[in-house]
Amino acid sequence: MARVLFVCRQNAGRSQMSAALFEGIAAGRHEAESAGTTPADRVHPEVVEAMLELGFDLSHREPQRLTEEMARAADVVVTMGCGDACPYVPGKRYVDWELEDPAGRPLADVRRVRDDIAERVRALSTELG
Repeated sequence: MARVLFVCRQNAGRSQMSAALFEGIAAGRHEAESAGTTPADRVHPEVVEAMLELGFDLSHREPQRLTEEMARAADVVVTMGCGDACPYVPGKRYVDWELEDPAGRPLADVRRVRDDIAERVRALSTELG
């Protein structure tokens, strides 16, 4: 079982969607966690709405601050726009996904980001077995 850590700046959009989608697709074969370098107060409402369309309720999730311990516990760290603020832990596999930040975007844009993430998550889950 692999542990994947999804990281973005606010842990209120991309990383939350990624973790939820990964958990759904991996179906217990792997674990997911998400965090941010500067966490927001809540998951972005437009992200909550877009994910509800797929049956994922993110309204109860709280953004959390990224720690070095989280990175150390992960087998794979997927970064999304956190740049140099993400800790580097030798021996960990890092993957960087260039994704538009969905914060404040129209729902149609958030759906596109969500669907892009879903494709990437499927590929990562398949690769991990």
